[in-house]
Amino acid sequence: MKILIIDDEEDKCRLYSEELREEGYQVVTASTGEQGMKLLLEENPDLVTLDIWMSRRDEGIELLRRMKDYRSDLPIIMLTAYDYRDDFAVWCADAYIVKSSDLSELKETIKKMMTAGDQAICK
Repeated sequence: MKILIIDDEEDKCRLYSEELREEGYQVVTASTGEQGMKLLLEENPDLVTLDIWMSRRDEGIELLRRMKDYRSDLPIIMLTAYDYRDDFAVWCADAYIVKSSDLSELKETIKKMMTAGDQAICK
């Protein structure tokens, strides 16, 4: 299974990448929304983790919409240091996780999403 990690913080990309590779996943990373969209088209990942607030506050939300327009069945996990759960713009994400150095919630969410088969569809 291939995971695309999109986060403008290089240390977060590296941490997520190392931890998820140890779990047996193939990982590709992007530090901007444009790089992320390009890798989505080139790499055809099975799942995306996406930071909400990158160079612009709404860049992640904007990218979420573009990715769901392109592939509505693509599981996307929104990651952020801020609480956006009440913002309806992130509701079409398949999961929402507040960033932490403990990646157990992220790993567990990825496992559940890959076995559930029920993906949210954003219209």
